[in-house]
Amino acid sequence: MTPPSLLRFWQPRFWPTWLGLGLLRLLVLLPLRGQRAAGRLLGRLGLLLARKRRAIAATNLRLCFPGLGEGERRRLLRRHFDSLGLQLIELGMALWASDARVRRLWRIDGLEHLQDALAGGRGAILLSGHFATVEFSGRRLCMDVPGTAAIYRPNRNPLMDALLLRMRIRTIRRLVPKDSIRKLIRCLGEGNTVWYAPDQSFRRKGSVLVPFFGVPAMSSGALSGLARVSRAPVVPYLATRRADGSGYDIRIEPALEDFPGNDPAADVLRINGILERHIREAPEQYYWVHRRFKGRPAPYPDPYAEGEGAAPATPAA
Repeated sequence: MTPPSLLRFWQPRFWPTWLGLGLLRLLVLLPLRGQRAAGRLLGRLGLLLARKRRAIAATNLRLCFPGLGEGERRRLLRRHFDSLGLQLIELGMALWASDARVRRLWRIDGLEHLQDALAGGRGAILLSGHFATVEFSGRRLCMDVPGTAAIYRPNRNPLMDALLLRMRIRTIRRLVPKDSIRKLIRCLGEGNTVWYAPDQSFRRKGSVLVPFFGVPAMSSGALSGLARVSRAPVVPYLATRRADGSGYDIRIEPALEDFPGNDPAADVLRINGILERHIREAPEQYYWVHRRFKGRPAPYPDPYAEGEGAAPATPAA
């Protein structure tokens, strides 16, 4: 795939994006401590200005962590937006950091589990979720696993879409459109690794209503069918930012045994359990600004609607 040209995005409507990219390019030059400080600043601005996303995240935290006190959830919400701010800088790292710096910052544990799975010749499905470090971890993983593919969803901003494509083409062997199951199966049949995240709300054919953090959620059962048809092993994958600010970790776990099973809903429940375990390790780094519990059938209410006890409108203190 030929990298898309950026020269066509010269119109004034793209100038704010170019300005943001220029700032991001400068932030990439900072040491990790400086990046953390800048990320917190960006996150606090987002917490103040992104009222709708703040409300969605706060609602999700209330539903998924009912045992936390109000003050604890507010602090978690604030740390989550700090993480989102740092995620922007990590996107820049994925775009512009040198290979040497990327290798220095990331530590991979369990790579042998993925290599064992690939040895069967049917590829491997990396089971993951939407964590803040997704793009940056892909840059590191592809250095040791060059036959890696990723599911791709176009960005609404055409300039950002072209930029992300250039970044992904640089490191990822193949980009697969989000709804192209045939291409996914073909990709696995060629022995590739495919990153797959079934953790967002799914309401089309093959969806099932199963608990996520104990709360009924519309979920995709496609992973069971994909694993069954391709006969590719499913390998849990977690990438996180270290709490002490010293770098990042990728953990690859052994391939799931006896997967898929005979009941798609039971398979989804099992997958959700793995994702929940991973999320609890670094809850602020998960993508809580997605409406995970939307689109549920009656009698389940829409928790994001006005009057359903959604999040407070004021930023966390």
